[in-house]
Amino acid sequence: VGGEQISSIGRGLCVLLGISLEDTQRELEHMVRKILNLRVFEDESGKHWSKSVMDKQYEVLCVSQFTLQCILKGNKPDYHMAMPTEQAESFYNNFLEQLRKAYKPELIK
Repeated sequence: VGGEQISSIGRGLCVLLGISLEDTQRELEHMVRKILNLRVFEDESGKHWSKSVMDKQYEVLCVSQFTLQCILKGNKPDYHMAMPTEQAESFYNNFLEQLRKAYKPELIK
C-alpha cells in the first residue's frame, strides 16, 4: 500500500473478501467456516483436494476487496451493492476476529 508492504504469509490462502450490503452475521460465520475448512491442499501421500488450511497449519492472508461487488452497467463499474466503508470496516474487522477465534490468531494476517 503506497509502496509499503502491509503483510505477507508463507504457505496458505489469500482471501479476497468482497462485502455486500446484504451480508449479515450469518454469512460472516458461513464464510469463516468455509475458508478454514476448504480442502484445497494435498495430503502427505500427495492426494489432491484433501486437506484444509487448518489441517496443514497454514496461514490465511485476508484482503478487503470491495471491487468484487462490482456490477457493470454498460462500460462503467457500479459499486452500489458493496457495503459502505463505515459498515464494511466493522464487518471486515469482525470477520478477522471470527477467523482468529476459530483458528490460530497468529496465522491470520
